[in-house]
Amino acid sequence: MNQTIPTASLAAPAQIFAGAKRPMHTPAGLVGDTPVLWIGAPFTSAGRGFWTKLEGHNPGGIKDRTALHMLRAARERGQLLPGARIVESTSGTLGLGLALAGATYGHPVSVVTDPGMEPLMTGLLTAYGAEVHLVDTPHPTGGWQEARRRRVEELLAVHPDAWCPDQYNNPDNVAAYAPLAHELVAQLGRIDTLVVSVGTGGHSAGIASVLRGFFPRLRVVGVDTTGSTIFGQPAAPRLMRGLGSSIHPRNVAYDLFDEVHWVAAPEAVWAARRLARDHYATGGWSVGAVALVARWLACTLPAEDRVVAVFPDGPQRYVGTVFNDAYCREHGLLDYQPADEPDMIARSSDRIVTRWTRCTHVIDPLATATSHAAAPTLAGAVR
Repeated sequence: MNQTIPTASLAAPAQIFAGAKRPMHTPAGLVGDTPVLWIGAPFTSAGRGFWTKLEGHNPGGIKDRTALHMLRAARERGQLLPGARIVESTSGTLGLGLALAGATYGHPVSVVTDPGMEPLMTGLLTAYGAEVHLVDTPHPTGGWQEARRRRVEELLAVHPDAWCPDQYNNPDNVAAYAPLAHELVAQLGRIDTLVVSVGTGGHSAGIASVLRGFFPRLRVVGVDTTGSTIFGQPAAPRLMRGLGSSIHPRNVAYDLFDEVHWVAAPEAVWAARRLARDHYATGGWSVGAVALVARWLACTLPAEDRVVAVFPDGPQRYVGTVFNDAYCREHGLLDYQPADEPDMIARSSDRIVTRWTRCTHVIDPLATATSHAAAPTLAGAVR
């Protein structure tokens, strides 16, 4: 008995080639053009949801973009000499990006981190040829970040020709994310609300500033972690990595934010795990925190509002932390159900936040401190 097997209709050769990706000649060619994914029920309520940009589809995550751009710009300006060493502080993701950029442009890489970085990340960085330096004591006021930065200064003294990207203050860190913003416009057409985690301030400022040019009424929502100083809270020990800071990065564009949310570690873990189970798309601390906020916004803003969240990386590096029951149990992160909505404070100085909290009055805490310090002198002059 003859059986007819259905076959797909053949496309013309020109159509086949038009849909094919070009071959890549360097690791840099693997970065960018990441997909967007719709996140709806059951993570959100029925009929509501948000779009997410999956930056975990880059080889190392979102910071592949800034590592490549900062190196390229420094080489063009003559700040980074051919073959010179790159030295930088990182909690992990930028380290992977620098290793990729070093391989692309021919630079050895030294990264400084702390005991909070996952063993998996240390292994990957070493495998990719990076030299990993570990600080063992936090700075009394600046925490692990300041301790890492001081170790960077020591390494720069040992390698006089070395170059430090200074991701916290380098404007090239911001400029690197213009292509990501353009990708979002091409993929989604219209964006009403952008939800982004804030650490060095690079991708939040870079994406939001470009999108505001397309959509002047864009709402920008920053997501920080409890214990972070970025938006005016006092420094406290932080379990989450990839967002938050114990210093004040000058790349943070405070004027772009309409509101900020602080999220605690158990809340981020809950969201990251639910995403993994419900949508097979997830990541670590930053992804969980951003998803929790985007989920709430998607359910409270008008139904026609298009909410877009940026997921900075994927889940792989967090198999020993966020997705490890023993680790989560040890740190009291399991069996936690976040509230249906955040607490609300009028100003970041109102009180210390320890759970998911929202504030719509966003200020630069350093600018506020400067103005307060100047006020007595000005008042005296008037009198």
